Amino acid sequence: MDEQDWRLFIAAYHHAHPGITEQLFTLADTSPYAWLAEPLYGIEGPVLDLACGSAPTRAELSDADWVGIDLSAAELAEAARRGRGPLVRAGADALPAASASVAAVCAAMCLPVVTPLPQVLEEIRRVLRPGGTLAALVPSRTGLSPSGIRGWLRVMTALRAVRQPWPNPRARDGLAALLRDAGFRVRSDERRVFTLAIDSAESAALLPDALYLPGLTPRRAEAAKRSLARWAASGRRLELPLRRVVADLPIEQPSQELI
Repeated sequence: MDEQDWRLFIAAYHHAHPGITEQLFTLADTSPYAWLAEPLYGIEGPVLDLACGSAPTRAELSDADWVGIDLSAAELAEAARRGRGPLVRAGADALPAASASVAAVCAAMCLPVVTPLPQVLEEIRRVLRPGGTLAALVPSRTGLSPSGIRGWLRVMTALRAVRQPWPNPRARDGLAALLRDAGFRVRSDERRVFTLAIDSAESAALLPDALYLPGLTPRRAEAAKRSLARWAASGRRLELPLRRVVADLPIEQPSQELI
């Protein structure tokens, strides 16, 4: 899938499923959004929530000078319906903010899918002030227990899928290295395994909708939901490894001229 086709898929996906990631994360044992927001508590200055979706981090950063940015009108409408704002419609590769004007950027589950990623990272660098912070939450491929591996095999078998076709696969477990290459100073790179409660047909039905699968037809999605509904049971848990990377924009030191 080329970049233009991916952009068309992403636009249609978020139009059809606004707020789906937030819905899935409500099944988690603890909030991934709270974990993401921790490094940004007490930040003085504007906090830009990149590709904010339904803006779930707004409640976690209630005291911040927060603004959510997303290209999807449907996602922004869902965020507004939930009383979250201010909100601006814009792409992650062309941020409507002045250079060096932002204290922090919050990026929840978006860096593996926004394109073109080099331009997105350059835009983050542009809008961050020197010393500004980027906190990013991304999926991880590592950390699953044997039962966790079996659980995801069950899910992907129901979907008749092998993997999700991420356009930016390095922006998962390789995100720290990617940010260093882009000129950021990485402060921390941590992985945490959350667990999702798949204990009802309703919770199981969120899984097909929450995964980026361009080849998934409505008929296959419904068949997968029926299959996963039969798998759902009291006490059923599905492991979800996530990675949080916190990085700063270095403060350039003035060069010292030799006398």
